[in-house]
Amino acid sequence: MREWADFSLDGTEGGAATLLLKGSLRVHYLGDLDRRVGELDQPIARVDLSHVSAMDTAGAWLVWRIARDNDAEITGASEDAERLIAAVGRTIDAEENVGEEKPPLLDRVNEWLRTRVLRYSCGLYRIVDFLGATILSFGDVIRHPTRFRGKALIHQMELVGVNSLGIIGLMSFLIGIVIAQQGAVQLRQFGAEIYTINLTGRLAMRELGILMTAIMVAGRSGSAFAAQIGTMKLTEEVDAMRIIGVAPMEALVLPRVLATMLMMPLLGFYSAIIAIIGGAVMSVYALDIPFITFITRIQEVVPIHDVWICVLKAPVFGLIIAISGCYHGMQVKGNAEEVGRRTTQAVVAAIFMVIVLDAFFAVFFSQIGWA
Repeated sequence: MREWADFSLDGTEGGAATLLLKGSLRVHYLGDLDRRVGELDQPIARVDLSHVSAMDTAGAWLVWRIARDNDAEITGASEDAERLIAAVGRTIDAEENVGEEKPPLLDRVNEWLRTRVLRYSCGLYRIVDFLGATILSFGDVIRHPTRFRGKALIHQMELVGVNSLGIIGLMSFLIGIVIAQQGAVQLRQFGAEIYTINLTGRLAMRELGILMTAIMVAGRSGSAFAAQIGTMKLTEEVDAMRIIGVAPMEALVLPRVLATMLMMPLLGFYSAIIAIIGGAVMSVYALDIPFITFITRIQEVVPIHDVWICVLKAPVFGLIIAISGCYHGMQVKGNAEEVGRRTTQAVVAAIFMVIVLDAFFAVFFSQIGWA
């Protein structure tokens, strides 16, 4: 037989009584308890929950409303019951305050800006701290070469470089075709189609080759770094490594950073060459320029410092991509949803910083005469 929730009035205090609730305050056991309590004429000074065996959200709402309506104190509640009642009270208060007048628009904008600035400042500080920890780990490995994980480095170089040759080559080939085709269309208006070779060669070698490679590596390998390390954090494998005396920075972060920095110059140069080949193939059909003539002309119009620009920018982009992926992976905590969120943040942050730094590089190399 179901035992309905009940109550009794115990003693008085200045004309007010203590409401002693009994039994289970779950939705299936409340019955008409709400109505009977509402019919009481005597003021209630406190609500005693010491004889309550169980409580759900409906019971918490009833207790909170009785206490609010009578300005009564809640006593005898268990720790779980206190949290549930407090959560119900906060939810109801928030719903009741929805219609309240909002602060002025300028104040809300200032608060939003202040919050964002503080958040990004803290994030930048943590990323710089993470970069410093990576550099210190590299220094420790140099002092103790036996701790260097060569197999892990080779494995990551294969994942970052060798396994991405196909997709990067296809992307670069198509970009070279697009550059040559669009360049030919525009230059034909001035009778200067021959300069399509200059446009394709310099743009592919100096900018688009390494930039598109960096974006592809960020989306492919940077996201993989964040997801792999984030999953290890979630399953407490990183904590287990620390317990057995293995430094996560040396075992997980350093091989990925070094592999990306070493492979990016090769991938960038490879991307530029494939883009030039794509442009040469397009020029055969669009401009009737023989393939060999196009390649020979490339050697004449592309200065050697364009190659050095590509090679110099590549390790910096690789460092940004690897640090972003590993950092966000190390920040995962709580649940599986955090892995996806941090992976997305790693890719977005890496691509954004790569584009920003590419703009700075363009200005810098122009200033030193490598235009």
